[in-house]
Amino acid sequence: MLDKTAAIDIRPVETAEDLKTFIRMANGLYADDPNYVAPLEYELSARLDAGKNPSIKGLPLKRWVAYKNGAPAGRIQALVNKAHLDRHQDGAGHFGFFECINDQAVAQVLLETAAKWLKSQGMSKILGPFNNCINEETGLLVSGFDTPPYVMMPHGRPYYAKLLEAEGFSKAVDMHALQYVPRPHLMPEKRQRFIDKALSNPKVAFRNIDMSDFKTEIRRLIHIFNDAWSDNWGFIPFTEDQIEHMAAELRPIISPYNVVFCDYDGEPAAFSLVLPDVNNLTRDFGGKLLPFNWAKLVWRLKFQPIPRARMPLMGVVRKLQRKPVGTALAYKMIQLSQDANVSRGVIHSELSWILESNESMLNMLLDMGAEIYKTYRMYEKPL
Repeated sequence: MLDKTAAIDIRPVETAEDLKTFIRMANGLYADDPNYVAPLEYELSARLDAGKNPSIKGLPLKRWVAYKNGAPAGRIQALVNKAHLDRHQDGAGHFGFFECINDQAVAQVLLETAAKWLKSQGMSKILGPFNNCINEETGLLVSGFDTPPYVMMPHGRPYYAKLLEAEGFSKAVDMHALQYVPRPHLMPEKRQRFIDKALSNPKVAFRNIDMSDFKTEIRRLIHIFNDAWSDNWGFIPFTEDQIEHMAAELRPIISPYNVVFCDYDGEPAAFSLVLPDVNNLTRDFGGKLLPFNWAKLVWRLKFQPIPRARMPLMGVVRKLQRKPVGTALAYKMIQLSQDANVSRGVIHSELSWILESNESMLNMLLDMGAEIYKTYRMYEKPL
């Protein structure tokens, strides 16, 4: 039942002060949630700036903050992603950065405003949440609220799904995050024999990233990713600008052991990327680096072991994916990455995200002792 007496107002984000309200609006919603990790305000501000984030450069977008009785009560972004439309031809405009108090009237105003604007842009469907695109934070958390999110993964409130579904949104697809406790002997013996046999070919060579040629190496990584993931739901390739941006973002937080490459017959064939969970270092910052948290972060990055790590990307080129060597490569990339991280003090890891339809990958990870512990859902609605 909608509250007809509440004074609900929705305002576009137009000024620097509006953007500050948009960024900080979520913090109050999670005041009683010990698992919430406030994003660093400077980092989120940069992600929302088309001049700094090539993922949204030149794209039509609008943001709004909803107010109830004068107080911020929700926020949303609507965006038209040309790369998505060109590839998928589905008429889908995207929404994201959705946060809302547990009030259906507020949710209705936010979602209807975003939908109306997307329809005015010629869209026939609203799809999300994307914060800002599929290569950034994606999905609405629908299970697994009892643990904090890993780096570059969204959190949420348990009632969000009900708010969307009450407005006619339905499931488009689910994506899973899997957790595992790294251990010295990761593979079952039979599986290990298969891996060793398949990779005994002298054409197979493993190495870590060459930090002296970092930009070229990241470009090589993305080239494999763009090929390996090209058939996935919602996939859009990284552009050159996005590759440059990604390299700059990753350079300060990764070490050589975080990236493993495999060359097959002299050509790049597979990779894995592991990120230290910097959320573990910033949970007590409240989203702020000033005046002294920046110094704490520098010290922690240099001297404090990070016990959690996330593998956000791993891929094997398509021409090898259905061959025994391709399957063995996928296992080996995870094995090498986890061995390197275990030796440096990592005791908890996340592999995310994996599409629910990617049964081969899910079965492989479950075979290695991982378990599904969070699920993220993409929602859609015709306009």
